[in-house]
Amino acid sequence: MERIECDRMFIAVMETGSFTAAAQRLGASHGQASKLISRLERDLGVTLLRRSTRSLTPTEVGRAYYEQIRQLIANYDALNDSVRNSSNTPSGILRISAPVTFGTLQMPDLLIEFAHRYPDIELDVRFADRLVNVIDEGFDLALRIGKLEDSSLIARKLCDIRIVLVASPDYLSARGTPSHWEQLTEHDCVVDTNFREPYLWPFLNENKQLITQPVKGRMKFSNAEVCLNAATAGLGISRLPSFVVSKALKAGKLQTVLPSFEAPPMGLYAVYPPAKYIAHKSRALIDFLVEAFDGAPRWD
Repeated sequence: MERIECDRMFIAVMETGSFTAAAQRLGASHGQASKLISRLERDLGVTLLRRSTRSLTPTEVGRAYYEQIRQLIANYDALNDSVRNSSNTPSGILRISAPVTFGTLQMPDLLIEFAHRYPDIELDVRFADRLVNVIDEGFDLALRIGKLEDSSLIARKLCDIRIVLVASPDYLSARGTPSHWEQLTEHDCVVDTNFREPYLWPFLNENKQLITQPVKGRMKFSNAEVCLNAATAGLGISRLPSFVVSKALKAGKLQTVLPSFEAPPMGLYAVYPPAKYIAHKSRALIDFLVEAFDGAPRWD
């Protein structure tokens, strides 16, 4: 067990970049962290970290050892969780990451229901629009929207998310309703800068080929809800996820624009680290989300 303790501290030092931060993560002192790393290096007979008064740098063998040991420890923890929970209800801390707008609009009811169903699971949920490093930052699961980058993570698709163009009835009455994407150059566009290419709006042409139309506008925001408010106030046409605009559409505050040319939907995925044994708490959440979405959006 002492060796595992040393390995855990080494992983924490590699991921935080300092003895102090690693010690804080594991509830130890700076001195304990340094002693554990020295003991590990002594056991292995190699230098894992180069120390100076200003920096802490892994050696080549240190980097290689980290890549192997973090997966072994992850598998060890997952196996323990699996055995410990095999005859009991899932338990433990479950760290989750989700995009800000989707998380605040769609996740609260789901997470409350999940918390009631699994009272022994402690939820630690972080909302962030940046692409978190699931493994290095210690998340059990992350929700992601859009095309996934190649990675070692396992992805489970939950449903499709339509991306739609919307404008208020007052705006369309005053400026006219475009019948073709090229006419967007004549309109004010409210731009959500969270998209990878916010000023290139995609459409399917008459031959079902994907094309993009450049747009411009005097209002741009890195938040979909603010874009929604601007569009509802009649300030232009905006391109937004369906889960953001569904209530406004149903209430008649917004209308869809160019629906016959709508681009293919984006996917909503649950991604999680690969492991030989998936922790019981993580499996409970994955199964819960699959059941909740059942392959279709809950908001359309």
